[in-house]
Amino acid sequence: MKNKKILIIAISIVLIVIGISGWLLVKKEYKDMSYNEFIKNINQSSIDEVRIIDDNILYVRLKDNKITYKVPNPLKDGFKEYLLLKDIKVTLGNTSPIQKSFQTIGVGLVLIGILWFVRKGSSDNKQVIVDANKRNVNNNSVVKFSNVAGNNEAKELVKDIIDFIKTPDKYSELGARMPRGVLLYGPPGTGKTLMAKAVAGEANVPFYAVSGSDFIQMYVGVGASRIRKLFNKAKKSEKAVIFIDEIDAIGKVRAGKASASNDERDQTLNALLTEMSGFNDNEGIVVIAATNRIDTLDPALLRPGRFDRQIEIGLPDYNARKAILSLHAKNKPLHDSIKIDDIAKDTVYFSGAMLENLMNEAAIITANNNEKAISKKHIDKAFYTVIAGAEKKDRSNITDIDRKITAYHEAGHALMTKLLLPDNIISKVTIIPSTRGAGGFSMSIPKDRMYQSKKDIISNIKVLLAGRVAEEIIFGLDGVTTGATNDIEKASNLIKDYVVKYGMDNDFGIFNSESANINDSTIIKQCRNEIKKAYGSTKEILEKNKDFLDSIADMLMEKETITNDDIDSIYA
Repeated sequence: MKNKKILIIAISIVLIVIGISGWLLVKKEYKDMSYNEFIKNINQSSIDEVRIIDDNILYVRLKDNKITYKVPNPLKDGFKEYLLLKDIKVTLGNTSPIQKSFQTIGVGLVLIGILWFVRKGSSDNKQVIVDANKRNVNNNSVVKFSNVAGNNEAKELVKDIIDFIKTPDKYSELGARMPRGVLLYGPPGTGKTLMAKAVAGEANVPFYAVSGSDFIQMYVGVGASRIRKLFNKAKKSEKAVIFIDEIDAIGKVRAGKASASNDERDQTLNALLTEMSGFNDNEGIVVIAATNRIDTLDPALLRPGRFDRQIEIGLPDYNARKAILSLHAKNKPLHDSIKIDDIAKDTVYFSGAMLENLMNEAAIITANNNEKAISKKHIDKAFYTVIAGAEKKDRSNITDIDRKITAYHEAGHALMTKLLLPDNIISKVTIIPSTRGAGGFSMSIPKDRMYQSKKDIISNIKVLLAGRVAEEIIFGLDGVTTGATNDIEKASNLIKDYVVKYGMDNDFGIFNSESANINDSTIIKQCRNEIKKAYGSTKEILEKNKDFLDSIADMLMEKETITNDDIDSIYA
């Protein structure tokens, strides 16, 4: 509000200056003087100044007269020199000293205003130092643990920090030091920000939330200044939670060479490290940071005394998914046929954000259909939307051959899943294209497991390759399409991890070439050999089961979407 008032005042001053300049220009009165009179005054040395405006008019001021006269311009070569030789002052243009002064002031005010707002915009810290809890008290939207479903292990790991903030004396008597920082890491959408809000809400302390990108500016030193002001603001509250989201924006590993470093980011990181080290042991202020990429962070951030505690916020398991779905279904009318347990089973690898989006999309679809309760068909449609995007309505341009290619491609995935991963549930196989460009998809739901075996990884690679293999079997080697692009990318990543990271390849053995920073062409060659071997094995399996492949593809072309029960009826 204050900035707006200053802006209005500055604009008003500029407009007044421009108005006065224009008024002076218009108000100025001129009298006509003949050219003969002008020459006569020159000869009498009566002229003080001649202003040459353009090719038509001269403005003449006499020595003893304040009136300005207009005289026709003779347009003679050497005319200016002639006047100067007569000791007459000659100027060009129609701007008087007063007008020049006003114009200079106006331009100066405009430049000062621009520079002030640019600088203000780059260094203003108010927007990043807001106590979110104070702002939300009146709206009763302070987050507590009751608002966080799942993540039970993470909750347990932060409960003592909440108690430390509330009753620091209990710990200081035993010589315990409060953890200065907590780093929450894990995949996107798993609830890291929500967990940080809950810590502040449960402790009933101010919550200062910022993003790492808020500290990265074009001016060197601005980010470091913002860090200092943020911590000073928190210290005034005595007890507070500072939350830095996407801390990897400022906390990446610093370059070893000065020429490769980023001065602004390095200064910001140094300021953060200094501020975290400067806390008193029991000050009641804790820094919580979140990142999806813990591997990129500078070791100085991760050492004890900085981010003492590192907590993984992973993808929810079955019980956590059930709790999250129940939380988001509280304010939504569900049909009696809906069972939260079934939805939780079908949403393996869904993050908390995806689960919330699933229920929200289902509610939107229900409202669009003018129905009063969310039913299974709405959940199924929302599931498709979250996974692959909305169904394409106009499918008139899809040819029969394209439908057939898609049907065999998805049938290959489904059949190979059934043969190699019998514990997986194939929730849906469809050849309906989506608005995201997918021609169809096969959704396989694995069981919740802590680990993947060597056999599982190879089987998953074969399932990914099965779509391309099915195309080759039916349409020939020259008839394969670009539909397997995403499958090949996923399979390549899996086989690379199999060889390089997991140490499962028989030839390479237990050695992680990534951590040793080795880039050997033999690794690429080995990955290609393993993919080729998996492709050959997949082709052999599908050729032996071609009848089942044809049956699944035919059913897909007839129904467009089939389920696990449909495949079981064929495979039984």
